[in-house]
Amino acid sequence: MLIRLVTADTRLLVLEIQLIQCGFAVESVHSAEDALRDLARVDLVLLDLDIPDRDGLAVCRDIRGLTNVPILCCTCRAEELDRVLAFQAGADGCLVRPFGLHELRARVDAVTRRLRGVPTAQPARVIECGPLRIVTESREVWMHGQLVPLTRKEFDLLLLLASQPEAVMSRQQLLDAVWPGAWAGRGRTLDSHVSSIRRKLGSRNWITAVRGAGFVFGRHVGT
Repeated sequence: MLIRLVTADTRLLVLEIQLIQCGFAVESVHSAEDALRDLARVDLVLLDLDIPDRDGLAVCRDIRGLTNVPILCCTCRAEELDRVLAFQAGADGCLVRPFGLHELRARVDAVTRRLRGVPTAQPARVIECGPLRIVTESREVWMHGQLVPLTRKEFDLLLLLASQPEAVMSRQQLLDAVWPGAWAGRGRTLDSHVSSIRRKLGSRNWITAVRGAGFVFGRHVGT
């Protein structure tokens, strides 16, 4: 497994040695430009949001626009909003510095394990509902024959809901599956991702909020 460590902070570069000792292959790059190169051969990106040459969130968005590679962000900023913005930019996890090797290793393992297993319902390779087509293997969503540009988390959330159409999934079920771990901003992140998916699909009817229960996929499509 190849991890690309994106940082200009020498204090983080020690992680390269520690991760190699844990059995990972690691390459360190020190600029936003290098972070975007040759991503096809990378298995996970560890991105320092505090890189000096460009806004880290913009780099995260650019990586997510190019590939579905898992992204773990790290930052010195401990505010909840910073973590929420990282997830909205396409990150799969966010670590607040300082953090230890054991926490990092656990996050890497959790992200890769989750991405291998999402969604847990093991849906069909292609899910079709009217003009909507979800191709699980390529992680593509099409609407009326047009590709819909979803982020990784948006795709995971939509796929999880679409794999159980007409079934109400609780907020807690969705949070635990797509954003595991207890942190205060998860609820707002879920709501913002649902809103973004609805907007990109062109209708609120694709995902319906069930008051006091959760969300359901496809209940009001065509109505």
